[in-house]
Amino acid sequence: MPGRGVLISFEGGEGSGKSTQAARLLDHLTKQGIDAILTREPGGTPLGDWVRRLLLARPDVASAPEEGNPTLPATALTPVEEFLLFSAARASLVSKVIRPALEQGRVVLVDRYYHSSYAYQSAGGLEIAWMCEVTERVVGDCVPDLVILLDLPAEQGFARNRGENGTETPDRFEMRGLAFHQRVREAYLQLASAEPERIRVVDAGAESGAVFSEVESIVGMLLATRGMQPERK
Repeated sequence: MPGRGVLISFEGGEGSGKSTQAARLLDHLTKQGIDAILTREPGGTPLGDWVRRLLLARPDVASAPEEGNPTLPATALTPVEEFLLFSAARASLVSKVIRPALEQGRVVLVDRYYHSSYAYQSAGGLEIAWMCEVTERVVGDCVPDLVILLDLPAEQGFARNRGENGTETPDRFEMRGLAFHQRVREAYLQLASAEPERIRVVDAGAESGAVFSEVESIVGMLLATRGMQPERK
């Protein structure tokens, strides 16, 4: 029986580059012969993908139909509704993807996990303590061994998204104001200060290659402590 794998989540505000860094890390680990997978939240399962579509849809515009999926009506959601939908998607991801992969001894990379709920829904007014109680029941022992928090001032993240997306319609969270996203960043940093060993803050304002070098170093040290060494060529 293989030992338990390693769970690493990537967190950050809009435009922080977490998806890019997570994908680069997957490629790096795979090339080194380390058995790793990358998933995302919400998503990664049929339920998660449906919840993702609902949660990211603009609340004022019906979403266009997708293959096999009907048009979604415009839906305004309260912070509680958002959190519980995220939690349902999270429960599906944990039971169907994360826990089985960890039991197989794999490295699991997650593009967002429950710290996103703590940051985003607390910025909307929910108490983190209440969310923690629900989350403990949802994830059980599938707690990240490492959280990479890509930190970037909210105004810089907004500027990056405008540059990357051009005139693309913003999603439910991107269309919220700068003050909301500043609260998200503050919540993330408070979470990091409470768990400095687990949540490692990386300056996402640096050049992408430099950011990845730091991510690679942090992850490499963790994997070394777990005996996960690259295959010798």
